[in-house]
This record gives sequence, C-alpha cells and structure tokens, in this order.
Amino acid sequence: MTELNLLLLVHKKTAMKSEKEKMLSGEMYTSQDPELYKERRYVRELLNKFNSVLCPFDEETKIVYEDLLGKILPNSPVTTWIQQPFYCDYGYNIYCAENVFMNFDCMLLDVAPIHIGKNALLAPRVQIYTAGHALDAVERVQGIEFGKPVVIGNDCWIGGGAIICPGVTIGDRCVIAAGAVVSKNVPNDSLVAGVPGRVIRTL
Repeated sequence: MTELNLLLLVHKKTAMKSEKEKMLSGEMYTSQDPELYKERRYVRELLNKFNSVLCPFDEETKIVYEDLLGKILPNSPVTTWIQQPFYCDYGYNIYCAENVFMNFDCMLLDVAPIHIGKNALLAPRVQIYTAGHALDAVERVQGIEFGKPVVIGNDCWIGGGAIICPGVTIGDRCVIAAGAVVSKNVPNDSLVAGVPGRVIRTL
C-alpha cells in the first residue's frame, strides 16, 4: 500500500466517525453537531432544575437533589456534594471519586474527561476547562474545537476562582491558591499560586 493510499484510508476512517466519537477521542470536531447539541440541551434542562433545588433541604428535596445530580453526573458517586449553582457541558465526562465537594458557582467544561480524586474540595467559582479551539481563524469560525482531559488528584484543595486549563494533571494533596491559573502539570504535595500558576513550595 502506497503512502498516499494509507493517508486516504486513515482519512476515510476518521470521516466515518461521529462528531461525538471525535470529541471523546481528543480529535478536532464540530461542536454544533446535532447529537452533541441535543446532549448539551438535555443537561441544560437538568441543570436548570437542579440549580433551583433549595439547599439545605428536607428529606423530600434531598431525594429530588440526588436524583437530578445522578442524571447530570452519571459517572460520579452519591457522595459527590455540590452547592448550586453548578454548570457543565455534558456531565457524563465528569468522574468524581468519593467525597468530592464543589462550592457555589463551579463550572466544568467537560468535552473531554475530568477526573477528580477523593476528598477534593473545590471552592466557589472554580473553573475547569477541557475545551480548546483551533488556532486557525477560519477553522475557529466554523466551530472546530477539541478537548484535552484534566486530572485532579486525591485530597486536593482548589481555591476560589482558580482556573484549570485543558490537559493539566494535578497531583495528590495539592493546594491551588485562589485565583491561580494552572496551565502546566503539578507534582504531588505542591502549593501553586499566581498567573500563570507556579509551584511556590512543597507541602
């Protein structure tokens, strides 16, 4: 098989993928694809209801809260605790371990997987982004984008207003200071602060 034929075969296989399959595999995809639009709309409707549930709540509203959260985050356990309002793109790409807490107004753009370790604390307005856009302006205008996964280790504390950028892995037992912008991987037991975020010291 010639090199040209091989390239054509790869292109054909890629073209056969759905936009959702491309998104989940980290390839460039079209965000306005009807299937993806439908999934985002479904989660928006659930979030609208979820964010209206009063908290703290009685036993009846607790059942409603847990039912809605289970639908929004189907890959996270019932020990996940979120203070509303909360925002995400798809929900099924968010994987929380046991005892994850998110405070008010957290935003997780989960076009790629977001893994959050056990006992993680996310302060108000933490933003976790997996979505990126094409650098080429023509592609960007066409809605071409991609995703890179984010991983947050066990026993981490992410301070208020911190931003975690696409593709970042944060190790275990780290503290990210309020307002930090984390664009690079963080080793275990690190205190990170600043814009851009950098390791201040080992904990």
